[in-house]
Amino acid sequence: MVVRPTLLYGAECWPIKKSYVQRTRVAEMRMIICAHTRLDKIKNEVIRGKIGVASIEDKMREARLRWFGYIRRRPGDAPVRRYETIKCLDYRRSTNRPKKSWNEIIRHDLRTPGLMEDMAQDRELWRARIKVSDF
Repeated sequence: MVVRPTLLYGAECWPIKKSYVQRTRVAEMRMIICAHTRLDKIKNEVIRGKIGVASIEDKMREARLRWFGYIRRRPGDAPVRRYETIKCLDYRRSTNRPKKSWNEIIRHDLRTPGLMEDMAQDRELWRARIKVSDF
């Protein structure tokens, strides 16, 4: 899985679209070199289990939550926390732009494993809760 870090580079800041998630899944399965073809009709989860890797979608969520935890632990006047004060009222996104903002994606990511924003202050607990282990 040499190409995976390249595929995930910068993923912590992407408000991704559903179509991009689908493309990354396809790219991930093409990267996994295995003795099987699509004609064998083996599920992706079974192949990932054989190889011993987690899904790319879970790894992207882990990267976003890791970055979110870093931001939340910074002091309130840090430049990286400016995103909290930016309000985009009556902002219409242009064509082909993500339908959700980064904040909306993070809120969804927090609900998935049952996390709370204030848990990010305890770095060890946060890392343990967001970690997506390979099989």
